[in-house]
Amino acid sequence: MQHDFNSAILEDVAHRPWKMPGRPWVMTQTWNDLLFAHWTIDAVVLRHKVPAAFELDLYEGAAWIAVVPFFMTNVAPRGVPTLPFVSEFAELNVRTYVRVADRPGIYFFSLDAASALAVTTARALFNLPYYTASMTLSPTGNAIDYRSRRESPAADFHATYRPIGPPFEPIEGTLEYFLTERYCLYNLDSLGRPYRLDIHHPPWPLQLAEASVIRNTMAEASGMTLASTPQLLHFAKRQDVVAWLPEAIA
Repeated sequence: MQHDFNSAILEDVAHRPWKMPGRPWVMTQTWNDLLFAHWTIDAVVLRHKVPAAFELDLYEGAAWIAVVPFFMTNVAPRGVPTLPFVSEFAELNVRTYVRVADRPGIYFFSLDAASALAVTTARALFNLPYYTASMTLSPTGNAIDYRSRRESPAADFHATYRPIGPPFEPIEGTLEYFLTERYCLYNLDSLGRPYRLDIHHPPWPLQLAEASVIRNTMAEASGMTLASTPQLLHFAKRQDVVAWLPEAIA
């Protein structure tokens, strides 16, 4: 396996909404062939699903939830070489948007991965709701056929998706920017204390997308219902990311 992480992203910081942490980052990841499938959701329903420590982040009064399938490569601690069957695997997230003070971020309802090691590690270190799933990602022409099946709690996803426009960087203030330009995640640790985990990446190289969602029970597994068709679709071919260790929120 070739470690092709683009370390030049560490110098690309002008777009960030706040400064990078002064502490050393600890991990690299590369996200490939990613689909952002978005739906609006009742903010009252969402409020009951998100810990009270985190404020819902709304766009023009609307709450959003996303199902995000992609393929991970270059997953490795800082300074450690990538390893076959360890550093690359499919992943599928269900997420919404929250903030603490002036820092908008992401809250995950679930993160499915085709790697038992990644699931065990993320649960132990970060208390994130990771689950092991059977997952396949297959190119079909210029499209991606993505399938995921989780046994417990049961959740399935099957969609075919592809980009349909040229890459563009989202403009600050737009809905696309609001939904994608996020530089931290929020969660509770194993003792119920809130934390923030910072990440860094270049501006998203988004493309408009189309998708045929054949089966999607990912949000239902977390007690929420989505329409059969997403309201907004974007594709990203690649995004290189570094991450820091969590920091407690006072």
